[in-house]
Amino acid sequence: MFFRRAAILAVLAALTGVIVGLAFAGSPERLANGVHVAGVDVGGMTPGKARAFLERRAQALENAPVEFRADGHAWRLSAEQLGVRADWASAVDAVRHQGEGFGPVRGFRRLDLRFFGADVAPRTQVEDAALRYVLDQIAAGVDTAHSESRIVLRGLSPVVVPGRTGRGLDRRAAATAIVRALAGLSREPVQLPVHTVSPRISPGDLTVAEAQVRTALSAPVRLTLGRTRWRLTPPRIAALLELPADGRRDIRIGGPRADHWFGALARSIDRPPVDADFAVTKTGIHVIPDRDGYSLDVPKSAKKVLRAALVSDPQLRTVDLVAQATHAERSAKEAEAMHITGLVAAYTTYYGGDANRVHNVQLVSHLVDGHVIAPGETFSFNQTTGERTADKGFREAPVIINGELKTGLGGGVCQVSTTVFNAAYEAGLPITARTNHALYISHYPQGRDATVNYPDTDLKFDNDTGHWLLLRTWVGSSSLTVALYGTPIHRRVITDTAPLVAHGSIPTKPEYDPSLLAGERVVEEAGEPARTTSVRRRVYGADGKLLYDATFYSSYRAEPTVVRVGTHPRPKPKPKPTDTTKSKPKPPATTTTTSTTTTTTQP
Repeated sequence: MFFRRAAILAVLAALTGVIVGLAFAGSPERLANGVHVAGVDVGGMTPGKARAFLERRAQALENAPVEFRADGHAWRLSAEQLGVRADWASAVDAVRHQGEGFGPVRGFRRLDLRFFGADVAPRTQVEDAALRYVLDQIAAGVDTAHSESRIVLRGLSPVVVPGRTGRGLDRRAAATAIVRALAGLSREPVQLPVHTVSPRISPGDLTVAEAQVRTALSAPVRLTLGRTRWRLTPPRIAALLELPADGRRDIRIGGPRADHWFGALARSIDRPPVDADFAVTKTGIHVIPDRDGYSLDVPKSAKKVLRAALVSDPQLRTVDLVAQATHAERSAKEAEAMHITGLVAAYTTYYGGDANRVHNVQLVSHLVDGHVIAPGETFSFNQTTGERTADKGFREAPVIINGELKTGLGGGVCQVSTTVFNAAYEAGLPITARTNHALYISHYPQGRDATVNYPDTDLKFDNDTGHWLLLRTWVGSSSLTVALYGTPIHRRVITDTAPLVAHGSIPTKPEYDPSLLAGERVVEEAGEPARTTSVRRRVYGADGKLLYDATFYSSYRAEPTVVRVGTHPRPKPKPKPTDTTKSKPKPPATTTTTSTTTTTTQP
């Protein structure tokens, strides 16, 4: 009986629900009552009418401004200014879905909407650049920077400066509020969100730091390193301190002035290590011992200075600076193990020219001087000297450029490369890269010149001796000597030099000179024909066995004869005088001959 009654009640309840659902189901062609879009009631409308109604309202309000307020300021903005556009179709579609369903289900959904309502905000578009610009303008009128409590010095006395509360526009929330208001259909004023930023550090938090600053500036601090002493006065200590600020509570050694002072201190203390070297004397080759260096450890020394400054007892305010030893790359033991004991080969060339050329010869000679070449290593002139630039001290001097003698940076460098080439040549070493000059230079050994140009034209040779080699240079007032030292290997070098053969005629290069009369020619500079030569080198070992047989070919361009050609017009000859006296007999006729002289200077 009980279960029968329960079943009957359940059926009656279901029927009642269906009846109620059907009663409130309404037409599926219209939106449910109680639904809103952007705060506007669109219940009972068809979706099409609702969309048209919303679009008309939005268009009418497109240029109507909304007043946005923040921190006592106001800004009036319109949807047109920020390019705000609402998607009313999607918003209507969203409220339509909330009231859909089959029969009684739709009725119950719409009954819920009738009592509790629903409001859908449309999706919107906005011009990002315009919105950012507006937010910047609003923030400029609202934002006030906060500051943390800090310590400043009045003379040598520390003073605590209290922090200040700041205010700032909540940009993310403000952006949402602006776009939503301009996309909506109301033009009521909108309050923008502003947040406050309070100091994290209060004046009381700096009590300990203030006392530490007073102690740090109470007396000098003494610095020591070996036998050297320095004295830091309170004003100097004040310049090195970084006082509490920006949320920090501690005092430090730091800042630009501390960096500058410790940098200067390091420069006065630091000493670079010196590699073991070789001294060439009349009695032989001797190893000069290496020497350790040391450098100031600035971070560790700065920490020790701060610890000493925080000690109140003047007798204990002493710091032993921290310096680290630095070792040479080549020790005396390693230098001895190279077995550089005697001369392998040497060569001398002679030079002249202007002061800049002599300077460049001396400069690049020092760059290669003392260079050691490991067994099996290839010596590169360009790699050893690097690029020849004005920053390194190179000057303008005569140099061959594209087959012509001109003035360029580094003129004279090839004097050194040629001398190095000949030293390696006489040592019997394999020459792997060598280029002759574009023009023939008579003061170099015939066919044994070597030009270089960074970075493409290089001089290279291999150390195939099985021992270390030391390259040394000696620069005199007019001569340069390059020597290779190592373990003597007693090689024998035989040279056969082919004749210097001329090819073709000497070209002529005219230079027009208005100071000479037309037809006059003066040889300014004698030219040379193109020439070729070759040098055959045979290298024999100490046992008499032939090691290398190579020929070095050289081809030199022609140098034109420079002739100055006159261009100044010759003066016209004066007309003959006319005799108007009839009573006197005419004198016999005379002939005047004018000769033109052409001056030619032979080379």
